[in-house]
Amino acid sequence: MSILTQPWSWWAAGIIIGLIVPILLIIGNKHFGLSANLRHTCAACYPANIQFFKYEWKKETWNMFFAGGILVGALIAATLLADPEPVKVAPALAQDLQSYGISDYSNMVPNDIYSWESLFTLRGFVLLVFGGFLVGFGSRYAGGCTSGHSIMGLSNLQIPSLIVTIFFMIGGIIMSNFLLPFIMAL
Repeated sequence: MSILTQPWSWWAAGIIIGLIVPILLIIGNKHFGLSANLRHTCAACYPANIQFFKYEWKKETWNMFFAGGILVGALIAATLLADPEPVKVAPALAQDLQSYGISDYSNMVPNDIYSWESLFTLRGFVLLVFGGFLVGFGSRYAGGCTSGHSIMGLSNLQIPSLIVTIFFMIGGIIMSNFLLPFIMAL
């Protein structure tokens, strides 16, 4: 049990995620990605006469169970396997975050940003609501999310996945270095 409560190295997660791709392809020619689950859920729960939702969504229920497993796994990790110690943050990063008013590392994500109280501030709204909209819109516009393109698409040598992964990285660099400091100053 102690192996589950200790932090793992980055390469362990990389190996596990890397093995998911060939296993899914061998088991049933399944493609890994999570953003399509919203479409599957809407097609299952909202039987309207909308062309976008008219497809064999029942063939993709495995992916909804996969997403549910991620949620259950996160719940187990956050409750049963939680480390009571505050998250260890590098001193240089802690100093940068302090300049933005972030000092509470008692949770997996900073409570100064990700909490119900901060949701109703301008900064919280921009980060959580508007940011969530942009992620959802972007994954739909790109034809998949980062896991679908960057993990599955690149491993299948798909050129569109390479292009969109490059732009994911460029967008992340622009956001973290230029836009985030501006948003955090709100």
